[in-house]
Amino acid sequence: MSTAHYQVNGDLAVIRLDNPPVNGLGHALRKGIVDGLKQAEGDNSVKAVVIIGSDRAFSGGADISEFGTSKMLAEPILTTVIHYLETSTKPVVAAISGACMGGGLELALGCHYRVARPDAQISLPEVKLGLLPGAGGTQRLPRLIGAEHALNMIVSGAAVPAKQFQGSPLFDEIVEGDLLEGAQAFARKVVAENLPLKRVRDIKGSHPNPEGFFMFARNTVGAMAKHYPAPLKCVDAVAAAVTKPFDAGMAVEREAFTTLMQTPESRALRHAFFAERLASKIPDVPSDTPTRDINKVGVIGAGTMGTGISINFLNAGIPVTIVEMKQEGLDRGIAHIRSVYEGRVKKGKMTEDKARACLDLLTTSLSYDDLADADLVIEAVFEEMSVKQSVFETLDKTCKPGAILASNTSTLDVNRIASFTKRPEDVIGLHFFSPANIMKLLEVVRGAKTAKDVLATAMKLAKTIKKTAVVSGVCDGFIGNRMINQYQREALLMLQEGASVQQIDKAIEKFGFAMGPLRMADMAGGDIGWAIRKRQYAEKPEMKRMVVADRLCEMGRYGQKTGAGFYRYEPGNRNALHDPEVDKVIDEVRAELGIKPRKISNQEIVQRCVYALVNEGARLLEEGIAQRASDIDMVYLTGYGFPVFRGGPMHYAEEVGLANVVRDMEPFAKNPHTEPGFWQPAPLLARCAAEGKGFDDNRR
Repeated sequence: MSTAHYQVNGDLAVIRLDNPPVNGLGHALRKGIVDGLKQAEGDNSVKAVVIIGSDRAFSGGADISEFGTSKMLAEPILTTVIHYLETSTKPVVAAISGACMGGGLELALGCHYRVARPDAQISLPEVKLGLLPGAGGTQRLPRLIGAEHALNMIVSGAAVPAKQFQGSPLFDEIVEGDLLEGAQAFARKVVAENLPLKRVRDIKGSHPNPEGFFMFARNTVGAMAKHYPAPLKCVDAVAAAVTKPFDAGMAVEREAFTTLMQTPESRALRHAFFAERLASKIPDVPSDTPTRDINKVGVIGAGTMGTGISINFLNAGIPVTIVEMKQEGLDRGIAHIRSVYEGRVKKGKMTEDKARACLDLLTTSLSYDDLADADLVIEAVFEEMSVKQSVFETLDKTCKPGAILASNTSTLDVNRIASFTKRPEDVIGLHFFSPANIMKLLEVVRGAKTAKDVLATAMKLAKTIKKTAVVSGVCDGFIGNRMINQYQREALLMLQEGASVQQIDKAIEKFGFAMGPLRMADMAGGDIGWAIRKRQYAEKPEMKRMVVADRLCEMGRYGQKTGAGFYRYEPGNRNALHDPEVDKVIDEVRAELGIKPRKISNQEIVQRCVYALVNEGARLLEEGIAQRASDIDMVYLTGYGFPVFRGGPMHYAEEVGLANVVRDMEPFAKNPHTEPGFWQPAPLLARCAAEGKGFDDNRR
């Protein structure tokens, strides 16, 4: 069934795009547009054609549901549709509201005229997938708004309101009232005045100083793009729009698009794009599972995590009650929340009225009784099971039936926490990442008895507060922290074996991480990792000791919070500075352990840290803790600073080749200073490597 509806209104044909939610240009819609144009061409009573979408979207571009299928390349492809538009003998007017993105904008650029609502959002976001527009966007847009404006839009991929280009050739009219009425009135004006059929391709591209401008653009974009090849290709394509005839410029665009499609960076970005959408799907929880209403949220704890968590809900317009044990703690928490909103207002990211409205949704209390009517309560207290037990036993007695009880624990057993209540089906883990009001990741930890509607509610709520939710099963550390434990351990072991603090961090940062493992430990707080290690040492006596890290913590060096950790920090400055005192500790530990320091290459540092993530990730998949490999990648891309252009640890391993990963791990298994047995390839990794399959192809 066509997703383009054709109707005749007097002397006008209207083609309405109808492929919810964003009018993706799937095969049926593309065909419907062409069929409508043909029908209008054959009807002598039709004098002009209007193409319109919905209030939400003219078109959001390609239909992602068709990616990787035969429909994606089935005729008419988008360039064919645009050719039909340009060669129509009757005026074609694009009526634009809502999102007009990517291929949707390219479709509109192929029309003879364009009218738009002032708040319509136009963009060419392909660069965010490591690509550039592939249906003439780099050639037509510069001809309408100039090379500089077009290049800024194409390189950034940012959306711009239509009203910004009012008066430019991009839009022939801005419609304040009913869009269809305005578009039809404009189309009839075109007919009445016998206006020419304007083809953007016929406009000559120009710039007063193309050589100087594009040299400057290449230098600027090259410095900013770093690991991403697409932005520089965008510069080349826009330059072709100014310096070459249209068809020659289209050839440059097409060649660049084809080249970029094959780059590992684009593959990584496209993988991340689809992984984010896939993460919300839970195989045994249907998308139509009823959810519980969340109209009021309670938060236990007004510390850094509790206040950060609260801000998410306040921003979403959901009332929050924070409960603390002492007034001083509440006062500090409220002061922090106020400072966050004051900072946003000062930076122009929020109006004073909006900030005040958010703060008006906040109430505080020293009593659990004030949570009796909360629909969701999240505890964000000290990471110790006995403390969690006290909180959940109290919540169980206090909260109304049907209230969801959530723990923000980062490592502890959610099943055990649930057992402290008489309603384990209502208990779930909601692991926010610090700072909780900024970090995108939310690990949704599914307990053995967590009800499906509770899980569905948590996933829906994550979207409401603009988080990327990834489901994890219950284990020590869940997905993210269980894996990062292995990553950090390898860094700490290499520190004892011969690498320096600075070498380890620089090698990992050169690989693309936002921050090396030792700087990250200092930022998070060494005492947090120390507490986890001490618990693990007690549970697993055979576990390798991280002696250097433990020794620094014994000295009170907890990182930035104490002004000293693996680095030293000056007051008011977060710059990590080399500290000879740490070198002395490392030398002493090596001597105590009888380790003769050896030269460790940057390659070994990267492989041991990253492949530690991969190997543990494979174990998580085998155990069913993670639903799919791409979920693990989303955890690391959104919560741990893994380089986006590498697509996450599991995707990166598949790019390297899993057989190569297994082979590279062999010498690590022979190293007497590493964790015994860890470098034995996980069974899933070994099978995938042997059979030449990807992680998600080979699950039991």
